[in-house]
Amino acid sequence: QVQLVESGGGLVQAGDSLTLSCTASGRTFTPYAMAWFRQASGKEREFVATITWSGGSTYYSDSTKGRFTISRDVAKKMAFLQMNRLKPEDTAVYYCAAKNTPPFSTYGYNDWGQGTQVTVSS
Repeated sequence: QVQLVESGGGLVQAGDSLTLSCTASGRTFTPYAMAWFRQASGKEREFVATITWSGGSTYYSDSTKGRFTISRDVAKKMAFLQMNRLKPEDTAVYYCAAKNTPPFSTYGYNDWGQGTQVTVSS
């Protein structure tokens, strides 16, 4: 059983930076990929970024490309989301997720964290 725990959320001002962390627990944790999603109040959950666990290939949503950076630390079983030049529209609950098998995609994630709130004030 894999558990994912996000941390690092908070209240920031527009233009600020914030880094989210996701820590995985479990004796064996060798996902195919990890990803970040977000859900704003009253909206559907949306894909943010994903990274393959072994090779580190990345893919971003159009709204975060160039501002956000996803990374992982295999030894520590952690994933990160560095968020720069934050905007009020980035306000959402951010979720960490993992999938065990290909394809490298924005869907098919089977393990989820509980989420961490990010609020960006204007």
